[in-house]
Formats: sequence, C-alpha cells, structure tokens
Amino acid sequence: MSIVVVDASALVALLLDRGSVGEWVADRLRGSVIAAPHLVTFETSNIIRRHLAAKIVTLDAARNANRFLRDLPMELWPHEPLADRVWELRANLTSYDASYVALAELLAAPVVTLDKRLASVKRIRCAVLTPPGSDPPSRTDDDRGLADEVPSPERGLVAPPNVSSID
Repeated sequence: MSIVVVDASALVALLLDRGSVGEWVADRLRGSVIAAPHLVTFETSNIIRRHLAAKIVTLDAARNANRFLRDLPMELWPHEPLADRVWELRANLTSYDASYVALAELLAAPVVTLDKRLASVKRIRCAVLTPPGSDPPSRTDDDRGLADEVPSPERGLVAPPNVSSID
C-alpha cells in the first residue's frame, strides 16, 4: 500500500468540494495510507471555520466536515522528527509548508496539495502533486460545488462529498 502526505488545502477540498478538485484529491488518496504533520487537523479546521465565516459553506456543512476530519484515518506525525528539516527549509517555505515537505521526504512519499507554488520550490526532495490546470477554481465558478447543502447531524450525518470514496 502506498503512502501519501496530505496538506490542509487538499483535506478541505476532500471534505467540502463536490467538484473536480475534490474528486482529484479523493483519487490521489484512494487506497493509500494518509500521513500528515499533527498541525494538519488544526489548519484544516481553521480553513473550514474561515469558509463558514465567509458564508462559503453552511454551518451544517462545516460541522459535518469537522466531524469527518476527526474520524479520517490518518497517521499524524509530531514535530520532533521533522524539526531539523523544517528549519533547513526556512528560506524557501513557511514552517507549516515545510512540515509537509519534511514528512514526505522522510517517508519517501508525495505531498498532495492545492498549493501549486509548493511544486516550484527548489531544494525539496519529494514529489508535489497538484490538480491539473491552473489555479483551483474560485467560489464564483458555477461548477465549484462546495458542500453547502449537507444534512445537519439532527437529520442524519452524511459523509462529505469525497470521503467515502477513499476507503
């Protein structure tokens, strides 16, 4: 079984995007062991919170995504084994982005991300997988398909658009 490192941008797409980007992430994760630095759950939750505050998703969709984020089978890695490499990458990456790269290098795995800039960074020793095309679609695109009509927990918890497809 292969292993992939996933960042927060990819997880948000997995949990909330019903369009082609969310499907692309699900395809990259399907059948793989998912690994990430421990900070990924906080980053992902914060992006979901920002989407809710900006009214990009409903409260029900945000709650649902957060619940599935907690239950998503991921190997979460602590800071310590990544710290030295994160520091080495300080000139080119934030510590947050460097933690994904450092873990991918350690595991000899690719990073799955929506951050196309990460793929162009010099001196990294891992593959960076980004969706095809230019930038991820904006909210104004008609086919974006963010999960803003997900049933609330009171009406029954439903898997976010792409989560059930990665098992």
